[in-house]
Amino acid sequence: MNSIRSQFPILSQSIGKFPLVYLDNAATTQKPLSVIEALNEYYLAQNSNIHRGAHHLANKATELYENSRNTIAQFIGAKPHEVNFTKGTTESINILMYCFGKKFLKKGDAIVLTEMEHHANLVPWLYLKEEIGIEIRYLYMNSNCELEIDPLEKIIDEKVKLVSLAYVSNAMGTIHPIETIINQAKRHQALVHLDLAQAIAHFPIHVEKLNIDFCSFSAHKVFGPTGLGIFWGKEKWLLQMNPFLYGGEMIKEVFLDHATYNELPYKFEAGTPNIGDVIAFEKSIRFIDSIGWNRISEIEMELYHYLYTKLEKIAPVKILSPKNKSIGALSFIVENIHPFDIGQMLDAKGIAIRTGHHCCQPMMRKLEIEGTCRASISIYNTKEEIDFFANTLEKTISRLQ
Repeated sequence: MNSIRSQFPILSQSIGKFPLVYLDNAATTQKPLSVIEALNEYYLAQNSNIHRGAHHLANKATELYENSRNTIAQFIGAKPHEVNFTKGTTESINILMYCFGKKFLKKGDAIVLTEMEHHANLVPWLYLKEEIGIEIRYLYMNSNCELEIDPLEKIIDEKVKLVSLAYVSNAMGTIHPIETIINQAKRHQALVHLDLAQAIAHFPIHVEKLNIDFCSFSAHKVFGPTGLGIFWGKEKWLLQMNPFLYGGEMIKEVFLDHATYNELPYKFEAGTPNIGDVIAFEKSIRFIDSIGWNRISEIEMELYHYLYTKLEKIAPVKILSPKNKSIGALSFIVENIHPFDIGQMLDAKGIAIRTGHHCCQPMMRKLEIEGTCRASISIYNTKEEIDFFANTLEKTISRLQ
């Protein structure tokens, strides 16, 4: 554990008089030194635009950029030319909606979401509903904050053309029964998109083995830089989809009366991309590889259950997240105390958690609450940090009640 923590310089700082206890990993993970150094190295020694140059720096930057694409493709079990760089999960899902949804879906077609979705996988489809008249069906959650699967066969039928959902709930950490949902979708030839933003840092993903058609995630959720995302799609669909942005790089030939588009993946990467962050992101994946998924899972599950056990002993705390079908994030409320007040009091002791609706207002409305407190762990957290958090939380509740 000391070896892992030592790779994250930010964790050694203090907030006021107290050591930083960072339990906001579902919002963004911290970055290992290797990622920070790779980003610095790009701007110190490699800075150049890519693909177009005939000089050393341009060739070096292009090589590193495309090497990163290859590493990311291997990381998710994809082909490199199917991996498209975006600004994040939100932009990736918008690409799916604009470039696939507006072209292939028509009035009366149905898509399936869940009421546990992040707004990024809800609002774009609400727009498409208004724009072309698609039908949106929902998988709802039960009182345990898990998806209710019994109605699945009635919800996904021949009218459904796309199923789009998160693998893991960002608000609750709930791991959804993805295989069951995918199998039902495929029985009716529906395509499947997975929002992997909360899953990508916790267990391995292989898009072909999952039998999905599209996926989206953000680098900053998996120890990488902010402002960088991945949109993956099967070649069959990417070839048929129109570009998302138009301009330089995404073109093959331009005339005064028409233009032709570049080959994959450049068709979806107009303009100068986020070169330094793409290069640095490869180091995030190498960092994960250096630890190994088995060890990551072992550490995180032990920490999560330790956190859960600590909080369930604090009488006023009501835990909303499942105990055994959850990873990373634990949401809770305290009756008659606003989550923001708890968050501010914890911050005074150097403890960082997230409070609010977590971009999941329909879910909060279902629970009849304004929001929750969310403590989310990563592989660099410790039991000592959890002890301090739980003890401080208990004292905070006593002061606020």
